[in-house]
Amino acid sequence: MIEVIILAIALSMDAFAVSIGLGAKHKDKAMSLAFIAAIYFGLFQGIMPLLGYIGGKSLLGLLASYASWIAFLLLFIIGIKMIYESFETNNADDIAKITHRVMLILAVATSIDAMAAGFSLTVLAVDPLIACFIVGIMTFFFSWFGVIMGARTGTWLETKAEILGGVTLILIGFKILLS
Repeated sequence: MIEVIILAIALSMDAFAVSIGLGAKHKDKAMSLAFIAAIYFGLFQGIMPLLGYIGGKSLLGLLASYASWIAFLLLFIIGIKMIYESFETNNADDIAKITHRVMLILAVATSIDAMAAGFSLTVLAVDPLIACFIVGIMTFFFSWFGVIMGARTGTWLETKAEILGGVTLILIGFKILLS
């Protein structure tokens, strides 16, 4: 279960980083934005790994002997992508008006990685529903906290969160490969 909690924290870092940017840009309505971001990001981060798990489970029979390698490669690629993206400029800072459509796009964009990471649940000895619930709840709280933190401190932590999340996913991938 420790692996699931670490995975949940790592997957939450994208949403956390975006939430910091949103809070920094929209300080005047941080509390309501924190709730909206937490709902959107938490919901999508909880659902997407389940979709990845279901897809991975259906392919597992065909790829059973390679499951650890596939999980490792997916987590490694996602981790590298998160680290790479931490050095790019963030488009969330450029969003002038927060609408449900904007939040939906941001939620999907930050949770695509979680769908790919959901495949790794097929090689962990955990209940996938509980794991996805933990990912969703963890993301909910990180998103809430990210908006509040961004409103108070600005964006100085934004890239560090993405780097930490990327490194953590890579380490989880190595652990799965070596297990």
